[in-house]
This record gives sequence, C-alpha cells and structure tokens, in this order.
Amino acid sequence: MKNFIMRPAGILFKRCVIAGLAALLLACSAARIGYNNGETISYWWLNSYVDFESEQKPWVKAHIDELFAWHRKTQLQQYVKLISRLQRADYSTITRADLLSDYEEGRKSINAITERAAPELADLSLSLTPEQIDNIQQKLDKNNEKFRKDYLRGSLQDKQVFRYKRMMKQAEYWFGNFSHEQEETLRRLSDARPLNNELQMADRLQNQKRLIALLRKIQSQKPDRETAARMIREYVSAAMDHFGNKQYQAFFDQSKEANAALVAEMMHMATPEQRRHFIKTLQDWVSDFNRLMARADS
Repeated sequence: MKNFIMRPAGILFKRCVIAGLAALLLACSAARIGYNNGETISYWWLNSYVDFESEQKPWVKAHIDELFAWHRKTQLQQYVKLISRLQRADYSTITRADLLSDYEEGRKSINAITERAAPELADLSLSLTPEQIDNIQQKLDKNNEKFRKDYLRGSLQDKQVFRYKRMMKQAEYWFGNFSHEQEETLRRLSDARPLNNELQMADRLQNQKRLIALLRKIQSQKPDRETAARMIREYVSAAMDHFGNKQYQAFFDQSKEANAALVAEMMHMATPEQRRHFIKTLQDWVSDFNRLMARADS
C-alpha cells in the first residue's frame, strides 16, 4: 500500500532501466502516463545519462521493448490483484504492519525485475566506453547539485515544510482535498518522521560511487555476459541494503516505519468522499493495466 501512495525512497531506482520502470509504476499520477509510454521514456532517460552511439541505439531500444513486454505479460496481473485487494479493504482498520507487508511485496517485485533485466543490463554495461561512463558521472553530479539545492539548504523547519508539501501533493492525487484539521494532523505526522537529508545525500553518493566503480570494472575487465549480470544483481541487492551500513539502514528503517504510520492515519481519517476518490483512482490504474495486458496478449 505504501508503495502506491509514497514515492519509493532509495537511489537505486534511478540506476538503470529497472529504476525507470519501478519509478514509473509506483511513483505518482505521472506514473500511469509514464508506464503507458515506458519504452520511449526509459530510452530517453537512459540516453540522457549515457549518450548512446549510433550502433548501440537499435539493440538498446529492442532490449527495453522486450523488458516492458515481459513485464506487462508476467507482472501486471499481480499489481491488479494488489490494487483490487486495496479497493476492497476496510481503510479504518489498516495497520502499519499491513503497509510494511506491502512494502516487502514491492521489494520482491523489484527483485523480479532485477533478475529479468540483469542480462540486458550486462550487455549495456559491457558496451559502454570510458567516455560514456564519464557522461554518467557528470549526469549524476548534475543531479546531486539539484538534490543539494532542494534538500540541503535552509533550516530544519524549511526542510520539513518542503517534505510536507511533496507528501501532500501525492496524498491529494490519491484522496482529493483535505480539511484544515486533516492537514494539521498530517503535518504533525510528517514532521515526526526522521529527517536527515545529509545522511540521505551520503547514501546517495555511496551508491553512485559503487555504481561507477562497477561500470568501470566491467568496461575494463570485459567479463562474460553471465558474470557481468551477476555483478549487477549483487550491486542492486547490496544497494537496497545500503551496502551494510548500519547507520544508513537504521535511518531508512525508521523512516519506513514512520511513513507507514503516516499513511495508516491518512487511511483512517479519510472521509467517505475521500475513500471513493481513492477507489476511483485505483480503478484508473486497474483499467490501464488491464488494457496493457490485453495489448501484450494480442
């Protein structure tokens, strides 16, 4: 459930096609439009990092098309089942534990995508030139500057307000408008969540450093495809666990718990009209997914 309401945290989602796909599926209102055009958007997103050479473009596009075709054929039905279950839920009794369980289901989905995409990502990694890896580093550096501008400036209150407004934008997409009293409750719960943007930046930089090191290692050593795919799987798995950094793990675990508590309260306080809005929004996703599955089978 949390995955459908709050944008998934974690830099690994922006590392590869896996990242683009997961973000498109789970992020926000733009996700439905994005997934419907996922092949084009994923190629554009990757190219903005790599700057593909002419001989790379055809097979990169083909790999992306194959990945989305596989995902629509084999994975969307599970999302439809989850959404349908959410539509039938008693929102007044949803617990934090329920939401955390759904979060773990989301991790399993990411693992499935990782497993399927790893050979194609190995092909891409093996084809990269040193200059293209430099391009990726430069793009990451540019993104980091934006992160610093958005998240590391201002007082603690400024950062809390910025985070609260981002959360409310998501919440209003799913539930519609909130009353002043509801907003006050959500602001209190939002501010109660752990806030350490500096630690998030450090985690982000750690992931990026290891990614670039992995790409350079694959580029220089030119392992076989199976070995490169294994290296990529290991990277994604380690990134999801913050490379064993206990301080980072503790912070993100606490954040996950606090986010679940916030979403649970959001569900409990929802008015009948807000719940109808939520169910209708979920149905829009179901309709899109069913249409995409039908197209994949045709």
